[in-house]
Amino acid sequence: MSASPAAPSTPAPLKPWQVIGAGICALVLTVGLARFAYTPLLPLMRVDAGLSAAQGGWLATFNYLGYLLGTLLVARVGDMRQKFRFYRVGLLLAVAATALMGATTQPWLWSLLRFVAGLSSTAGLLLASGLVLNWLLAHRQRPRLGLHFAGLGLGIAVSGLATAALAGVASSSAQWGWLGLLGVLFLVPAWCWMPAPAPASANHAIQAPTPPGKRWRRLLVAAYFCAGFGFVVSATFIVAILEQTAAFRGHGSAVWVLVGLAAVPSTFAWDRIAARVGIIRALMLAFALQAASFVLPLLDDGLAAGLGSAVLFGLTFAGIVSLTLTVVGRHYPQNPAKAMATLTLSYGVAQIIAPALAGTLARDSGSYQASLLLAAIIMAMGIVLLALMPEERSDHARH
Repeated sequence: MSASPAAPSTPAPLKPWQVIGAGICALVLTVGLARFAYTPLLPLMRVDAGLSAAQGGWLATFNYLGYLLGTLLVARVGDMRQKFRFYRVGLLLAVAATALMGATTQPWLWSLLRFVAGLSSTAGLLLASGLVLNWLLAHRQRPRLGLHFAGLGLGIAVSGLATAALAGVASSSAQWGWLGLLGVLFLVPAWCWMPAPAPASANHAIQAPTPPGKRWRRLLVAAYFCAGFGFVVSATFIVAILEQTAAFRGHGSAVWVLVGLAAVPSTFAWDRIAARVGIIRALMLAFALQAASFVLPLLDDGLAAGLGSAVLFGLTFAGIVSLTLTVVGRHYPQNPAKAMATLTLSYGVAQIIAPALAGTLARDSGSYQASLLLAAIIMAMGIVLLALMPEERSDHARH
């Protein structure tokens, strides 16, 4: 007697922690490792390969050029399923670009790989955040991205701990290879737990709020440009800046770990603050604290000022990204990744300009003080732009 054919098994439905976990792992891989392991490795690469401060800045600029191109691609693609395919390609590119950094010492190849790493980072920052938000809305979950963006801080902590563990044991080239292998561990859950987006018809029940006015959008875009400028100066150079001081010489990786550990819980805290005072006011506070993080090393080169700068930067940068992308994603729930990408173009442009400018200022002046001062001024301009934004009742809604 022949057995009847078994019915095809359907995969078990994913749980919220798995979907959010996929987004966190995507951020650790594409941002923490592929993109920002460069920060703690930059001082060692300067020793191993003789990179100048200006060359270090230009490598970072190529990274952000890749990020900008990725953002443009995301902004142009409206189909969520196409975005899902791009997300998976980005994960693979992140692993490859990280591992191959250790296979060459040619500056032009490094520039190309930093460009590819920047391209891949949109998979974690924009595509994963849009896919996670899309899934949360479709499954009637609270549309908060604080948990997802905890992956920014976790990624920085992972890259800092990995480079600290390898310090003195492996060259910068060998460390890149090990980081590529580490990236595979995060690739697996980021790939397997991120569900394909629901068809548009499944989202018809999501009631889209009235889109904000042009003035609101333009001011938010301009403020986010300021955030991108300030963020990338510190994200690229904070280790090199503090390595120049007696208190932190030889302990740059520890500083980067501290930034990441401060960032991990910060997104939850900023969610709570935004629920009480509104997202725009919460953003103004975050901008002010980040500006303070740039000023502290200018006032004192001691241990307390350096630690305070690292902690304040860690507490604010992920919160700024999370709050900004959350507010724009809520206004455009049908295709949040596209709306986020449109806004992020300004952030990406700032991140192209700032590293090259900061590196050149450092080369010409012999220190990073002028770069820090400029970053603080730009962040203050961002606070003014946020203050000029019209009140949005939806800032308080749907928390």
